[in-house]
Amino acid sequence: MGQLDGKVAFITGAGRGQGRSHAALLAEHGADVIAVDVCADIPTVPYPMATADDLAETARVVEAAGRRCVTAVADVRDIAALDKALQHGIAELGGVDIVLANAGVLHSDPGAETTLERSAANWADAIGVMLTGVFNTLKVTERPLIDQGRGGSIVVTGSTAGLKGMTDGSGGLSGYNAAKHGLVGLAKGWARLLGPHSVRVNVVHPTAVDTFMINNPHSPMTDGSRLQQVTRVLPVDRLQPVDVSRAILWLVSDEAYAVTGISLPVEAGMTL
Repeated sequence: MGQLDGKVAFITGAGRGQGRSHAALLAEHGADVIAVDVCADIPTVPYPMATADDLAETARVVEAAGRRCVTAVADVRDIAALDKALQHGIAELGGVDIVLANAGVLHSDPGAETTLERSAANWADAIGVMLTGVFNTLKVTERPLIDQGRGGSIVVTGSTAGLKGMTDGSGGLSGYNAAKHGLVGLAKGWARLLGPHSVRVNVVHPTAVDTFMINNPHSPMTDGSRLQQVTRVLPVDRLQPVDVSRAILWLVSDEAYAVTGISLPVEAGMTL
């Protein structure tokens, strides 16, 4: 018996990285998965996004754990597409109990050649994916969670950037910083809104995680950058995706039945 047997998890940004890790661990513990990813590049983001093949690999990993997986291509900025993906998954798997608002991007464009228009476009996409996208995810899932009458758990992927200032002045990284702060307010508000229905809403705040989002030639987390000059109390450089997944597993489990509205740092003491 797994601690998540009979539950269904809706995960955005599930094509690779943290999203795939979360899908895999929750499946190991008994959950079926609705895996959603944009599977298309975003013009302002200089590194390639996950592909349809990546999303199919996430499904393979979930199914290898003996669980069912429904995949959908949808942009979290498009609330209609996101709702369609959710409703298809619910029809196939019988409901939704766990929601992981995980989709994110990390891009910077700090050079002097950056135009105001380019900076604004970078900002808009960062806010669109990680703040509007979180709102859209909360909005499309709230009614099914309430109507089912069996409670549920939502976890939003934050960042240490949502607990302290982090920017190099570029539109993309400033948008990342603002979005990660803003989603804390969204999560707290939805925790109050959904609490009477036994739906819990929390945020997990990792430090740098060893995924393609920071391991690419355009990453603002490259060695020697101002953003890399951080102090962590514990001798930890980067987390592995499963480190975040394990924290999320606890938050969505019945063991955390009385935990809602919190910001859980998984950051080796970076914010101390």
